Amino acid sequence: MIKTATHDNEDLWVFAYGSLMWRPGFSYLERVPARLVGLHRALCVFSFFHRGTPERPGLVLGLDRGGMCRGIVYRVGGAARAQTLRYLREREQVTTVYLETMRQIELEDQARRRVRAVCYLVDRSHVQYAGRLTLAESLHHIRQGHGHSGANRDYVLETVRALEALGYRESDLHLLAQQLAGSEVRSEKSAIGKKSEIRKPGTETGSVSVVPEH
Repeated sequence: MIKTATHDNEDLWVFAYGSLMWRPGFSYLERVPARLVGLHRALCVFSFFHRGTPERPGLVLGLDRGGMCRGIVYRVGGAARAQTLRYLREREQVTTVYLETMRQIELEDQARRRVRAVCYLVDRSHVQYAGRLTLAESLHHIRQGHGHSGANRDYVLETVRALEALGYRESDLHLLAQQLAGSEVRSEKSAIGKKSEIRKPGTETGSVSVVPEH
């Protein structure tokens, strides 16, 4: 955990790579596309609270070793620094699965500024570290996951939308989103099929026989 004091009035930069991109929950002065080198975004955290339960774990994102991660960096005014850190810790550290650290971030603006930002890395020694799962395993947890912050499926789809809005595409996440969206369409079609009926003319005027559609 990074050290801070209530009298520390320096601006705070926060790197977002998951739900913080589309639901930050705190006030900020700047919101800039950015990238972090040396870590990558991965669905590698079993969710026991926000998007699942210990009995039916969901699956959420963490920053894991290697590669590069594109996301958003927020600049928070110094007066709100301590308050914002308290909020982030309450939100991100419910089960202490993340390590709060400061990392150098490159802003994807015209000046290509570099800043030190607070980041939440997955703790590989934590019981909720999922490692690298197969597509089928990931889909299983995402489909079953539902916690205090809602359905796990919504979390994945909203994150993909946020990435697309930035012009980013990540094969694994987009493939999962396609599978999840496809499942929803199939479920809707199945529900419509069960409710729809085929009417056939009866022997008397105005009478019909109703045959369920299969």
